[in-house]
Amino acid sequence: MNSLYSPHLALHPLIPHSKYDGHFYLCRIRRPNFFHVRSSSISKEREKSPSVEKFDFETQSYSTAPFPSIRIAKRVVLVRHGQSTWNEEGRIQGSSDFSVLTPKGEAQAETSKQMLLTDSFDVCFSSPLSRSKRTAEIIWAVRSEEMISEYDLREIDLYSFQGLLKHEGKAKFGNAYSQWQKDPANFNIDGHYPVRELWARARNCWNKILNHKGKSVLVVAHNAVNQALVATALGLGTNYFRILLQSNCGVSVLDFTPRPEGGSPYICLNRLNQTPNSPIAGGSSGGRKTSKRIILVCHGATESNGQVGLSNSGDQAMSMLGVIQSQKTAELLLDLKVSSIIFSPQRASTDTATTISKVQEAADCLGADCIPRYVEMKQIKELQADHLLQQLCKDSADASLLQPGWVNNLGEKVLAERWDEVEKGWNSLLAELSDELEAEKNVVVVGHPVVHVALIGHCLNLSKECMESFQLDAGSISVIDFPEGPTGRGVIRCINYTAHLGRWSIPVTRPSVDDESF
Repeated sequence: MNSLYSPHLALHPLIPHSKYDGHFYLCRIRRPNFFHVRSSSISKEREKSPSVEKFDFETQSYSTAPFPSIRIAKRVVLVRHGQSTWNEEGRIQGSSDFSVLTPKGEAQAETSKQMLLTDSFDVCFSSPLSRSKRTAEIIWAVRSEEMISEYDLREIDLYSFQGLLKHEGKAKFGNAYSQWQKDPANFNIDGHYPVRELWARARNCWNKILNHKGKSVLVVAHNAVNQALVATALGLGTNYFRILLQSNCGVSVLDFTPRPEGGSPYICLNRLNQTPNSPIAGGSSGGRKTSKRIILVCHGATESNGQVGLSNSGDQAMSMLGVIQSQKTAELLLDLKVSSIIFSPQRASTDTATTISKVQEAADCLGADCIPRYVEMKQIKELQADHLLQQLCKDSADASLLQPGWVNNLGEKVLAERWDEVEKGWNSLLAELSDELEAEKNVVVVGHPVVHVALIGHCLNLSKECMESFQLDAGSISVIDFPEGPTGRGVIRCINYTAHLGRWSIPVTRPSVDDESF
């Protein structure tokens, strides 16, 4: 079997070469170049890679030039394809092209089309594989703008695994399959490291996407490659594979803003995995069952900030819009039995938490449960944002928007102190989640968007400089699953989900900084 492969060659995922042991082997092409991503917006300095192809298998590191400098702000919307026949069968697809969209997958693509119907795109990049190409065609519909089939956007190359049912993979490749499940970053099959190859390919895709003249770009691809695109944009390595969830037809949004001095742009994840379905539906996370979950709820908008992230005071009441947002969030969470609600001392957070609690405890009256729910409420001072907000207001006449580079405007001492305080709050949340008396535990955390960005940073084990790499809006929710329990790694199911807000939801391609720059 191994004679069919060479560690210096990759396989073409589109053309069947031969069939062996019930699955397909594919024709060979030149192996893609590898890169080492040292950083992105989280750290400004990068190293250029040598011109010769080089890969460090010991450290899993890549070397690369910076992200291309851009003149205007760009927004990139990533969409995963709809459910495919092999998704439905539980078959390992990889970069093979033998599955197509199911009727459910077609319907999911139609939902994504409606979600993006009023949005303007300059170009669409699509994987050439049938399931993604068809999803792109449905979403693109009657648009006349350019569609580009990009080979590097194909799904991860899984070589001998491709075409196997999951139980067949376990039976045929016991040790390798176990490594694929438990340690994918170091997973090796047929002389290849698929996840490392994928990260290099995703990084190469960003050069093509950002060098295109379009300022609003749609990318339709696959689960693993979309994970790699998000991760490489944020400077995250291969050990983050399966940490940033991408559901069928889930939408993720990245903003690229030019720096005044030129060079690599500011990069911000505006949204992760906004799906056609509810983000709290189901009990699995990327195919892994989960019974422990943290839901981050940004309190409703206050009088001073409308729909956007920051208010000019640390302790304001919610506006009428904020009250509606909190009610909509409480309604969404009614489908989930909430064990406890943790909230910051701010007035808007307290009021939002109270609204969620009242709806939870009325679950039987509202027909969502047969018995009343009793929810424990706890206030944690480590989740307050007063000092950060006061510093931001001092440094900016308009603190209602998080401008790119806003972290640099904060005093190092203020940022470090708040970051360390939020870490204590994060540890308290993990302790709250670890109650072994409850097999299923859902902890809701209500607070200010800036604090929740810091919580996400601690979950991902990032540095405090990461805070400008995430955008959260008032009334949004973000969901973190713990399929291995609170002592294991958190899986980010979604970030900045707002579809539950109905007519008050924030459009997917809405600029977060300056309308004219998009």
